Amino acid sequence: MAAQERTPENETMMQAFEWYVPADHKHWQRLRNAVTGLKATGIDNMWIPPGCKASSPQGNGYDIYDLYDLGEFDQKGSRSTKWGSKEDLMQLIEKANEVGVGIYWDAVLNHKAAADETQKCLAVEVDPNDRTREISQPYEIEAWVRFKFPGRGGKYSNQEYQWYHFSGTDTNAANQKNAIYRIEGNGKNWSQSVDKEKGNYDFLMYSDLDYNHPEVINDVKNWGIWVGKTGIKGIRFDAIKHFSEDFLRQFVETLDTNFGTGWFLVGEFWKDSLPDMCAYLSRMAHKFSLFDAPLVYNFSQISRTEDADLRKVFDNTLVEVEPYNAVTLVMNHDTQPYQALEARIEPFFKPLAYALILLRQSGYPCVFYGDLYGIKGDPGNNIQAFGVACGGKLPDLCLARKLYAYGKQNDYFDYPQCVGWTREGTWDYPHGLACVMSNAGPNEKTMYVGYLHKGEVWTDILGWEPSEVTIDEHGNGLFPCPGTSVAIWVKKDAAGRERFGKFDADIYKA
Repeated sequence: MAAQERTPENETMMQAFEWYVPADHKHWQRLRNAVTGLKATGIDNMWIPPGCKASSPQGNGYDIYDLYDLGEFDQKGSRSTKWGSKEDLMQLIEKANEVGVGIYWDAVLNHKAAADETQKCLAVEVDPNDRTREISQPYEIEAWVRFKFPGRGGKYSNQEYQWYHFSGTDTNAANQKNAIYRIEGNGKNWSQSVDKEKGNYDFLMYSDLDYNHPEVINDVKNWGIWVGKTGIKGIRFDAIKHFSEDFLRQFVETLDTNFGTGWFLVGEFWKDSLPDMCAYLSRMAHKFSLFDAPLVYNFSQISRTEDADLRKVFDNTLVEVEPYNAVTLVMNHDTQPYQALEARIEPFFKPLAYALILLRQSGYPCVFYGDLYGIKGDPGNNIQAFGVACGGKLPDLCLARKLYAYGKQNDYFDYPQCVGWTREGTWDYPHGLACVMSNAGPNEKTMYVGYLHKGEVWTDILGWEPSEVTIDEHGNGLFPCPGTSVAIWVKKDAAGRERFGKFDADIYKA
């Protein structure tokens, strides 16, 4: 008789940074020290911040200067990046692979910043709200588009960049005028395989790379092969609305050819338009995932609306219609407080939101560093710091996913302010769980967990609901939850219960 097939283990991703992590060049070291504990609490993969040299030692990497400098060369004011040296980075990747945590690289391929010199080129100003509409005649500007990478001296790549490698820029150094300039040249234009918001959304910021130029294509594809050999397991593509889909397909094919098809790829197509997101996935042949931006906005709206209808939380979300290609999340570095895409989520709702992405069967959840470890803030600029989210229980929610969120899912989305669901467990993950939440007063819900659980006594792993629930002979339990809160019920002596409450959230300790 053939052995019974094992249930695939639930995986969880963590975004391993927030915007205000200190610029002390020690972040790779901190993550290396933390990775064993993260694995123990159910984190399987880490999306690390952009590790390429930025425009300054304080730059988070989205102001990218040199793809091939991972903190190795003295450029733009330091050898290290904000996050640390290349040696620190490689030690982090080595340690992560040793304990079984994959590293996802944050690839910023749309633009370059902080050029070494200016060059004169012909350009035309375009309407910021309709980039297809010219608002000037072509004229000569002095653009920051000459990249020589002198500190690197041609190591890893001899490619330097000049005006003809870019399709647009945002400053004329001759008169310091800021505008959106489309660079003119033989056959040059915005990419046509980009999002159509603002007429054509090729230009985002800084100096916009022209992926119709063969030298740009070859250099960036070669970088993909080069960075892939560091031991990473996947890539998060920044700002994919803004650069060529045709090039990105080529880039993914290059990765497949060189590394096989096992890599995880996710794109930041940040738009509250489900049809546009689904169309993008179709055009890209569903070869990678997208972050579920509509879900984040649902969480924000529901958390800030009195007596909101929890039954509608997944309405018009990516995870609802493309569950295998949806990365679900609650917050990220762009939506955190004080950032450009801030989507405020009331503190009481954070545990509910994380339960909704971690303990259900659809989507690949991504938890936020700022919720696990807190947000440092920037007091000098009147930017408030925030402590850990979920009353410090987010690690326990992650561990509950790893240990218990398996088997058939039974939904009880039958009351506007109180919803719940159960997971019945499987032959190899037998314990199952029951989750019930309320965005109003205390409540309770009778739910079926499976007749195999009859007679078991279940308790709330979060400890917020102190009672016990005995499963009846039919496999049902009456599960309460506190007001504006969530309870996660599991057999009180289930294997692994002793592992809860052990996470060390003090990542900044000396």
